[in-house]
Amino acid sequence: MKKLSWFNKVIYGFNIVITVLTFVAYVLPFLAPKAFPLLSVLTLILPLFLILNALFFMYWLLQLKRQVILSGLVLLLGITFINKFYKLSSRNGEIEEKDFTVMSYNVRLFNLFDWIASDHVGNTILNFINDQNPDILCIQEYSENANVDLRIYKYKAIFMEGKKIRTGQAIFSKYPIFNQGDFKIPTAGNNIIYADIKKGKDTIRVYNIHLQSIKISPDVNEISEHVDAINQSKSEQLFTRIRDAFKKQEQQAEILVKHKNECTYPVIICGDMNNSPFSYVYRSIKSDLNDCFEEAGNGFGQTYKFKYYPARIDYVFASKKMQVKSFTTFTKFENSDHFPVMTRLSFVE
Repeated sequence: MKKLSWFNKVIYGFNIVITVLTFVAYVLPFLAPKAFPLLSVLTLILPLFLILNALFFMYWLLQLKRQVILSGLVLLLGITFINKFYKLSSRNGEIEEKDFTVMSYNVRLFNLFDWIASDHVGNTILNFINDQNPDILCIQEYSENANVDLRIYKYKAIFMEGKKIRTGQAIFSKYPIFNQGDFKIPTAGNNIIYADIKKGKDTIRVYNIHLQSIKISPDVNEISEHVDAINQSKSEQLFTRIRDAFKKQEQQAEILVKHKNECTYPVIICGDMNNSPFSYVYRSIKSDLNDCFEEAGNGFGQTYKFKYYPARIDYVFASKKMQVKSFTTFTKFENSDHFPVMTRLSFVE
């Protein structure tokens, strides 16, 4: 430290701060948000910490300084987190007749309130679904008011709430649904629904989840206005909202995991988690399941249109009794604030 210039001493000071915050973020997925609600916010920006540590690593490496060890160590310890953030290559298994595809999509009510300046969003989404032709389709923020015709699916489980504008979630299937239900958690927003589906000799429990929203605008410039020191009260409101949302998500996750553990069928969980893959909620719900993006996706896997940041908050998890053959995020299909995701699965024989 004594041999460093004053500029490098300042840089190393920032390096230490980022390293400490990164280590804290590494630990947070193992700690319930209700125990450390404010610290849990750090999981949302863990990728930023990883990028900063990589920059520090390169900075010290180019100067052949031993300070490179600090960021090198933190990056090495976080290698499993990097895999959740970015996949270098995808894996595509051989397509077989026994395969089936599952799509999950938050359609934002099929643009019912004209968030997008187009009268054809509903039909565009319908045509996209027909083109991709998933065997099982899970929709969040579903609306019957949008009059989108999905009669191609013979079987469905739809749960709606509201009076004038009824919204909810839906599971559509080409295979018979013989049992269905939903979770009504009065203290939390959104919902979780499920359907038991018979595919040949196999039975699958499909959960369609839409966890409590943290209500962050997809425009990063709007967020920067909240956290600006000029208006401290708005900054506090933002963090309070995120903290409270994480607590409610934790409650929803606990109920879901208990329900799943009582199920004797192989399970698929998909939908909008409204949280990052570095969170306690993600770790709880994923549990012993495969994250289909990690198994067969590629790139950042961005599922939410957040400006300048590739946020992945929509997931498909599948029982290890199923092989994940492919996973696609349709980032060029911009007809909601979310992107659809689809995976190809088959039962392991």
